[in-house]
Amino acid sequence: MGNARNLAFWVVLFLMILALFNLFSDGTATMNSRQISYSDFIERVDNDQVSAVTIDGEDLMITGTDGQQYATVRPMGEEITDRLIDKSVNVKVVKQQQSGIMSLLGVWLPFILLIGVWIFFMNRMQGGGKGGAMGFGKSRAKLLTEKHGRVTFDDVAGIDEAKEELEEIVEFLRNPQKFSRLGGKIPKGALLVGPPGTGKTLLARAIAGEAGVPFFTISGSDFVEMFVGVGASRVRDMFEQAKKSAPCIVFIDEIDAVGRSRGVGIGGGNDEREQTLNQLLVEMDGFEANEGIIIIAATNRKDVLDPALLRPGRFDRQIHVPNPDIKGREKILGVHARKVPVGPDVDLRIIARGTPGFSGADLMNLVNEAALMAARIGRRFVSMEDFENAKDKVMLGVERRSMVLTPEQKEKTAYHEAGHAIVGLSLPKCDPVYKATIIPRGGALGMVVSLPEMDRLNYHKDEAKEKLAMTMAGKAAEIIKYGEEGVSNGPAGDIQQASQLARAMVMRWGMSDKVGNIDYAEAHEGYNGNTGGFSISAATKELIEQEVHDLIEQGYQEARRILIEKNEEFERLAQGLLEYETLTGEEIGKIIRGEALGGDDDTPGSAIPSVTAVPKAGKPAPGGDPAPA
Repeated sequence: MGNARNLAFWVVLFLMILALFNLFSDGTATMNSRQISYSDFIERVDNDQVSAVTIDGEDLMITGTDGQQYATVRPMGEEITDRLIDKSVNVKVVKQQQSGIMSLLGVWLPFILLIGVWIFFMNRMQGGGKGGAMGFGKSRAKLLTEKHGRVTFDDVAGIDEAKEELEEIVEFLRNPQKFSRLGGKIPKGALLVGPPGTGKTLLARAIAGEAGVPFFTISGSDFVEMFVGVGASRVRDMFEQAKKSAPCIVFIDEIDAVGRSRGVGIGGGNDEREQTLNQLLVEMDGFEANEGIIIIAATNRKDVLDPALLRPGRFDRQIHVPNPDIKGREKILGVHARKVPVGPDVDLRIIARGTPGFSGADLMNLVNEAALMAARIGRRFVSMEDFENAKDKVMLGVERRSMVLTPEQKEKTAYHEAGHAIVGLSLPKCDPVYKATIIPRGGALGMVVSLPEMDRLNYHKDEAKEKLAMTMAGKAAEIIKYGEEGVSNGPAGDIQQASQLARAMVMRWGMSDKVGNIDYAEAHEGYNGNTGGFSISAATKELIEQEVHDLIEQGYQEARRILIEKNEEFERLAQGLLEYETLTGEEIGKIIRGEALGGDDDTPGSAIPSVTAVPKAGKPAPGGDPAPA
């Protein structure tokens, strides 16, 4: 279809060029001769100054007795031949060239031109080459083949439960008798739900590589166009193609683009997107069953999908694809590390332990950044140091060593970070401190990095209170060292993080005896971020804010008490940061105990993982403990 359309376009273009060439070439000879008036021509004939005349329709090519060439145009219907013969002029008549097809082109050329322009613009509006000017309703689903790069389940790691669910679908396609003998039916659809970057599309590609059946892939946004009814037509055409190739798999990526709940759009549910969704619902499980077609869809916005789309019979399985845990991260790193030369000192488990909250895409980017760093300095393989530097760059930002800090700014940053570290080391429920630095990264002038022993799945009240104390320790340290009037705006990020944590404790987690076990987050923020939700009295608002204030104040006073009690260790660590700029957890312990760090070969901050950052300004550092919502 596409080749025929392209051939027709070039034929029309050739005929148009040929007609234009013919029209302009007819007058070329005339334009090359000097034009004279018709009366002047008659006068020259009467005076015997013309030796030959060539008649080409209304055009007269004249040769004078002196050999000069002239041209003129005789009036329509004027007969001149007899006069020329009487004067013994050599008369030659040229047969008209523009006849037959060329004369027809002269008539139809404007219409052909208009049709060609219309086809061009309609083709452009439809994305150029996908369905043509008359193929608005054709499906844009692509048939995925092995030439696109075969992916199998061996390339998918860290999401074992989701992989097992989909492996069963592949097994059903390979050996349906194994399940049908017990009355089992093949699932009609599977919905992959999870945060961005967790491997939903990768899982779909692995199914394509494993199943050995036709695999159609399409994006949710490919259904809807500017023309009414196009989306529904494309849905019908997609299922028609799938029926011809059954058994097959159809993968719809980002299905929330077309599957949002009905009745919430403009027009009361009669807009183009909702018509497309209605057609999709009917095709998936309507009056006529589509046997042998399995729909797999992916989204990270399950909350906005229409309930009719989620019911069994359309999506029999809803497979959650979460961010991987520590074992999953180690497996994912192993998959990506196969593609780069890794040094003998690399321990993927340590890297996995230091990257809580990372998705599969984040880990792939981490390995790539480490390879780029190793290549930049000319290594033959990627070392553990490269992985650590890449992790710090991804999570915390690039080191800004070119940033000029005055000695006072550097000193204040050192005491601020020392306060965080001392309080974090003194409280048993805080994550262990593994790194402290006063080298600016991203929007922070310095940071203290702590690493949980394992993935944190929940917060206890005592843990949250100690976290508040560690967060407010930076401001407490500045006030202890420089006084109330000497505090800077450095604790801005700490205050923001502490406020979020305290509000979550009071309004969502029920950790305030005065406020009680009521979720006030909906009333405060609105349902799903909107302005709705239930009302809340002024007295309750005041109570909530007072409880939030008290929790943060208790954390501040606890941090202040610890820093005053351990003032000598606090001073040692601040001076150590000023001298070395970056210290690891082991080095922090040595400095606090007053021990020497070692010889010149001791390089601070070289091989200890880092995770939770407490930046001094702006947003919390990426990859740190998730800010409570």
